[in-house]
Amino acid sequence: MNLIYTGKTKDVYELDNGNYLLKFKDDVTGENGVFDPGANTVGLVMEGAGRAGLSLTKFFFEKLKAANIPTHYIDADIKEATMTVLPATVFGKGLEVICRYRAVGSFLRRYGLYAQEGQALDAFVEVTLKDDQRQDPPISMSALEMLGILSAEEYATLENLTKQICQIVKDELFKKGIELYDIKLEFGRVKDGQVALIDEISGGNMRAYKDGVYIEPLELEKIMLSSE
Repeated sequence: MNLIYTGKTKDVYELDNGNYLLKFKDDVTGENGVFDPGANTVGLVMEGAGRAGLSLTKFFFEKLKAANIPTHYIDADIKEATMTVLPATVFGKGLEVICRYRAVGSFLRRYGLYAQEGQALDAFVEVTLKDDQRQDPPISMSALEMLGILSAEEYATLENLTKQICQIVKDELFKKGIELYDIKLEFGRVKDGQVALIDEISGGNMRAYKDGVYIEPLELEKIMLSSE
């Protein structure tokens, strides 16, 4: 295997057959020792977070596969905390796609003049550039197209897929009495230029609450994958 990328929460290796292997780490994003899925830095280490994140990612990616939603997922090895995926090309230098159901986090910080904390949002989709130096600035569809990052058609596909994926995640959480406040996804182009979900779907990239109380990533995985 050839290490090609070291990220905040996982490392990426190229396999001999051309596929990639993602190695999940116990690092999670946050600041000052407090977890924050929207943060640009690794804020703390949670023992077992890598396997927990992968377990939940496997759960959701297999749900998406059953729904014929395109992803880069091939299979996962929970014991080794690794996931095998199709090769994918990110848009530009990387985009993050956030779907919001409640006004919290950076949405509230930006629009607090108009929005109230916790205000219900109707699956609001926004795209940000992966740019730590500039604090992941939001970017519009027109700017994405003008800068050659993606086409208007690809944006429409990305937005539609985001709403489909997040509805599935939201519904699965609801079965356990959990409310999804927001979630961050990543997309790329796989074979033949198809737009597909990449990276992961885990407690580390969403805010989920039960009875008004925030659920930590490790606890979320336990609840979601329990047989009760």
